[in-house]
Amino acid sequence: MKILVTGVAGFIGYHLTRRLVADGHEVMGVDGMTPYYDPSLKETRLKNLRLSNAFGFEQMMLEDGDRFSDLAQSFNPEIVIHLAAQPGVRYSLENPASYVDSNIGGTFKVLEAVRRLEVGHLMLASTSSVYGGNQKMPFQENEPADHPLSLYAATKKATEAMSHSYSSLFDIPTTAFRFFTVYGPWGRPDMAPIKFANAIVNGQPIDIYNHGDMKRDFTYIDDLVEGIVRLMPCVPVRNTPVSPLDSLSPVAPWRVVNIGGGRPTDLMTFIRSMENALGRRAEYNFLPLQPGDPQVTYASADLLEALCGYRPETDIDAGLKAFCDWYLAAYAPR
Repeated sequence: MKILVTGVAGFIGYHLTRRLVADGHEVMGVDGMTPYYDPSLKETRLKNLRLSNAFGFEQMMLEDGDRFSDLAQSFNPEIVIHLAAQPGVRYSLENPASYVDSNIGGTFKVLEAVRRLEVGHLMLASTSSVYGGNQKMPFQENEPADHPLSLYAATKKATEAMSHSYSSLFDIPTTAFRFFTVYGPWGRPDMAPIKFANAIVNGQPIDIYNHGDMKRDFTYIDDLVEGIVRLMPCVPVRNTPVSPLDSLSPVAPWRVVNIGGGRPTDLMTFIRSMENALGRRAEYNFLPLQPGDPQVTYASADLLEALCGYRPETDIDAGLKAFCDWYLAAYAPR
């Protein structure tokens, strides 16, 4: 198939595109190559992707002008996978405007382009952060998610609502994904794994928030990609739920799906596994809970399994071993 991927040089976009190309698809990638973190990491990912003749690339900011619409018309994809966004919970406290511009403005441009095409499936990235202050665990897709704790989460919830309205109005089959704490090789430097690894390797203390009393549903990047690929043919159809748990809209071919293993891990367990993988011990700097951070994230993977017979399965030790092997070879100071 012909697949258009936004945010292609990002952490998730890179791994997903490698898989799509390996599976025989033709991919057109779009990325703004913004300097939110070290652009050289994005450039290296992009260089690796360019090794395939089945990959094309255009650099652009989605929210700027009509370039994306023109590209989409020219490429005429069968599937659009929208991953581009301004990420990061804490940065949304420092530069909130960038989240409105990128996450809301950029998604609007994607939706406007898609409604002019005969796209078989629009797939877009949301986040577990939209569950915010929800107390009921595990997080279930058909439960309300109306209490975001950060502007980042609020803008991603807004993109879900925007895509639902377009799906209803223009009959666009749409799946929104809520990702849960994704980690692995080629991850973002602002994410905890690389921050922790940098500190451990350099003999510096790790900042551990809420005094370590936190749990996350860590999802290894290959499991996330597998979930997306398996959901590609699971196109939402109006009034055709697959199970009582289905989040399928009553008025649109639209659903939201968690991609997480449903196995919350203590933060300290995660850190100790990383210490073992790196062969070094960390110094700990315990701090209070940060604004915008939930204490626990915990996915229900039941809908994902009902749709495609899959749930993430990589355990923390195996995932962190792969991450640390990559980090020591390619990222650690020499």
